[in-house]
Amino acid sequence: MEHLDLSPLKTARGVVRLPGSKSISNRTLLLAALSGGTTDIRDLLASDDTDRMLEALALLGVSVQKTGERDYRVIGAPQGFANKNADLFLGNAGTAFRPLTAALALAGGSYKLHGVPRMHERPIGDLVDGLRQIGAQIDYLGNEGFPPLQIRPASITPGGVVRIRGNVSSQFLTALLMALPTTGVETTVEVIGELISKPYIEITLRLMAQFGVEVRREGWQRFIIPGGKRYVSPGTVFVEGDASSASYFLAAGAIGGGPLRVEGVGRNSIQGDVAFASALEKIGAQISMGENWIEASAPVGGKLKAFDMDFNHIPDAAMTLAVAALCCDGPSRLRNIASWRVKETDRISAMATELRKVGATVEEGEDWLRVTPPAQLTPNASIDTYDDHRMAMCFSLVALGGVPVRINDPKCTAKTFPDYFDVFASVTN
Repeated sequence: MEHLDLSPLKTARGVVRLPGSKSISNRTLLLAALSGGTTDIRDLLASDDTDRMLEALALLGVSVQKTGERDYRVIGAPQGFANKNADLFLGNAGTAFRPLTAALALAGGSYKLHGVPRMHERPIGDLVDGLRQIGAQIDYLGNEGFPPLQIRPASITPGGVVRIRGNVSSQFLTALLMALPTTGVETTVEVIGELISKPYIEITLRLMAQFGVEVRREGWQRFIIPGGKRYVSPGTVFVEGDASSASYFLAAGAIGGGPLRVEGVGRNSIQGDVAFASALEKIGAQISMGENWIEASAPVGGKLKAFDMDFNHIPDAAMTLAVAALCCDGPSRLRNIASWRVKETDRISAMATELRKVGATVEEGEDWLRVTPPAQLTPNASIDTYDDHRMAMCFSLVALGGVPVRINDPKCTAKTFPDYFDVFASVTN
């Protein structure tokens, strides 16, 4: 297995220009494909996840042209995808797999959707159940409730109410919201139970509005998709920097002195993960923010404070704080993180296992983690990353604890941030 050895680091400071947001990139690509007109997308994330979406759209007959290093032109197909029969490999890209499942279920064709083995362990039953309520024909090709899927032509009966659970993945609701306007009929989506990761739904609603479809929201339980409204290209769309990726550098600044500034997100961001900066500030980091940047420095006195926080709203960025807890002044608890169990890996189990390797005492529950930092970090730990980009990026922060650390399979960061370790090296020493 390939690995990367990080030497002990003392400081982190400088400026980082963030890659584009994965969530915004793949949502924008699909909305552009479903829209009337031509959309020029600027600053699209270059990553495995976006590559899978680009490949899928090309196989479906959508015209996608690369016009610059990170720029694309998409000619929409508002009357439906030209290719009514396709075999789509989507890797481990949930932001491609879930929305495409919904869009294709309503597209009147025969489509096979599959991915890597881990993708076939990530649940999709709630989304399939929701689509079946309006007549979609979707078969499981393996285990019930999980990919791979076979979608068949169906007589869709849109309208009325579609009910879906909200406590497994917000991507299921996102998928329904994005696909239902293609029916042209007013439909209400009701969320059963608590909706997790609400900020990601805000991203979806904001982008849909940018493409001409305004969804009416009644709290977080009812979403009314208007009838007779179709997606229309807004012309040119700029993709924000990835707020989840910002978390690693902001935490590095808080641990390694700083100031460390990230550019591409700021106080006007539509991404909920910018709330990570507020979480850092609560544990003592010095935070400043502009329209398109955020900057972090170490606390006055140098030590981060132990915390007990609910991270339902920023589950991805919360992983960074689990590692930052190694540098806090006592035990820290992360709560309401059940969604970690169904991500690229079982992140609660993986995080607990790897934190113990560097000397932490870790307790885990179904939806929580408690991290007690050691008096001294264990040097030369060999960190397994589980083919999970965020595990690799999070554990780079261990080197700022003053010990060498080995990151196994560092190239897994290609999912969202292919040159992460080069950028990390440019602002640390």
